Parts: sequence; structure tokens; C-alpha cells
Amino acid sequence: MVSVVKMKFDNLNSMMNERLTRHWAACEALALGYGGISEVARATGLSRRTIGKGIAEIQGTMPVLADELVGRVRRPGAGRPALTQTDESLVHDLEGLISDSTLGDPQSLLRWTCKSTRALAAELQRRGHAVSHMTVDHLLRDLNYSLRANRKVESGKQSPDRDAQFQFINKMARRFQQRGQPVISVDAKKKEILGNLKNPGREWRHKANPRRVNTYDYRDKTLGHAIPYGVFDKAHNEGWVSVGVDHNTAEFATASIIRWWQEMGQPTYPTADSLLVTADGGGSNGSHSRLWKYCLQDVANKTGLKISVCHFPPGTSKWNAIEHQMFCHISQNCAGRPLVSRAIVVNLIAHTTTAKGLHIEAALDTKSYPLGIKVSDEQLDQINITRDQFHGEWNYMISPSQR
Repeated sequence: MVSVVKMKFDNLNSMMNERLTRHWAACEALALGYGGISEVARATGLSRRTIGKGIAEIQGTMPVLADELVGRVRRPGAGRPALTQTDESLVHDLEGLISDSTLGDPQSLLRWTCKSTRALAAELQRRGHAVSHMTVDHLLRDLNYSLRANRKVESGKQSPDRDAQFQFINKMARRFQQRGQPVISVDAKKKEILGNLKNPGREWRHKANPRRVNTYDYRDKTLGHAIPYGVFDKAHNEGWVSVGVDHNTAEFATASIIRWWQEMGQPTYPTADSLLVTADGGGSNGSHSRLWKYCLQDVANKTGLKISVCHFPPGTSKWNAIEHQMFCHISQNCAGRPLVSRAIVVNLIAHTTTAKGLHIEAALDTKSYPLGIKVSDEQLDQINITRDQFHGEWNYMISPSQR
């Protein structure tokens, strides 16, 4: 009997409102006779009280809605009025607690605390409002607030020639590509500490077999670390990554460029006589680094290429093509996997692909690159450098030395 009632209910439920549902359930219970209320309750999931209320309305012992209220499902009134109606200052005080202006108010009790709903409710209660943390949650959502993370949009101090430098880089890249000359974007990815450590991100694993990693991210001196330095050829959507084991220096950066040229660049551009390098303004390939320019002279001498360099303005490193066209995909491929060895880092990088055909090759660089190397004025004078008239500190060319 229960299954028959359940089948009827499942077929009709989507077409009935709340009042019609309890009246239908009441009719079924009356038709079943003794024990009918319990049978219908088990079949439909409705409470016995709801079914009893429907029976009372049908039998006339409980008045139904008046004729002028036809169309309503529930009786008017009922329920407590909203707190915002009885407590007019509640919303004003709540918005005052969560507004940015409280950050500068040393008297605010929430200035140095997490603004959770419980903390906000406690502060509102201290001010005389009878409110719970759940009500605070509902009020915040009604006011169009939501939990938000910090968003990286502030780039710091900007150069007045920021846009002009972008246009200059774009013009140079087009000029090189029209001549069939290589254009590369270079940068170092963040240093990766090796070991059975948590790596941000998730991967599909069986529920009964979660990956277990160390509780603390202490550096393992035996395993060391890995420093990926990348070279990205946008025209061919391919890149090279040297995984260093020592320090991220200008020597390491230029050695990665030479390795790219030997492994990928020269076979792709056999007739090239020039190379355009776009790089950040800081770090191992910084625009003010003497060692970077001195090592680039060695690159020019070994490859026979004229090395043109364009640096991005300060605070605009995220515009570098390698960041959002190669490194982001490497990070996705490595997500959720502990980097327990250098071999794993190299293999994860080398097997990074995209639907658009990104191809990456990677290799370990075990050489030592000491810190603190100084370039003297005499060595600086030996660099065969030609600076552009427009921001020569950002745009310059290093030609092979005359022999």
C-alpha cells in the first residue's frame, strides 16, 4: 500500500503547492481508514501533523483561507518580524563594523581580529543588538557581501613611459619576427623545495588512498632545491627550462639561454644572426645588473648572435609572455604532486602540454653558480653594447666582440 501511495505522490508532487499537497495527503489517509495517516506519512515524508491539519481543513474543523485570500498558500501574518524591522540601527552598525574605514580606527575592537560572523555577532550583541551569527550571515548576503580573497591588481609605482615601453617591445618583436629572427621571453620560476612536501593544487586519487605528505615544510639538505629558469619562443609555442640546483644568478640565466640555443633555437632558426630577449626589470636578468650584461656578452660571443634586450617596466613582470603562456601551465601540471626529486621536477616540466600544442623541453643544470660576483669598470667597458635612444637602460643591443 505504501508503494502505491508513494507512486501517486511522486507523480503529482511537482504539480501541487503546499496546501494542495496536504489536502491530497489527507484524502489518501481518509480513504485508507485506520492507520492511514501513518501509511501516507511513511510514503510521502510529510509529517503526521501536516496530514492531520489537512484532514481538519477538509472536514471543516479548521477554517480555510477566506474567499478574498484565494491564491495564497499560507495564512497572512505568522512568524516573527524581521530584525531589520524591529531594530532599525542593526544594519547600520553591521556595515560600520565591516567597512574599510574601521581599519584606521584604533578604537575599533575588530581592528586586529578576524571579522567572522561569530565575532561580528558578539560585537553587535555588546552594542545591544539581539542577533546570532546565523542572522549576521543572512544580513551580509542580503547586503551583497560575500567571502572574498585578496586580489592582486596593484602594481606599485608605475613609470610614466610604461605604455610607451610596451609599444616599443611590441614593435621590436614584430620587426624581428618579420625578418625570421627569434624572439624569446625569459624568466625564473620560483625556487622549489624538494621533498615529500605539500604542493598547492589537487589531483584525482581514490578516496581511500589520499596522498600523505610531511606535516612541516622543512628543507631537506640532502635533497636540496630546484630552480627552473625558462626560455619561451612565442612564435613556435615552445620553450626550454633549465632546472638549476645552486643559485639563480645572471650566469645561470645566460647559461640557460645558451642551452636553449644549442638544443632548440639553432635547429629552428639556422640562418638567424640576431636574437631579441624580453625580460623583467629585476632579478638575475635585471636591467641594472652588470653581471647580466657581462654574461650576455659571452652569449653573443659563443652564438655569434646580436643580442637585443627589452626589459619590461618596473611593476609589470606579469605581462611577460612566459608567465601566462608557459609557467602557468607548468604549475597546473605540477599541482598536488610532491616534488620529491629533481628528476620528477624535470619530467613534470618536460611533459607539460596544452590543447594549443605547447612543447617544452627541460634538463638539469648541476653546475655551481656562486653569489657575489662583481663586474669591474674595466670588464664593463669590454661589453660591446649599444643603447637605444628610448630608455637605453631598458633597451640595448650586445654584439659579438671583435676578434
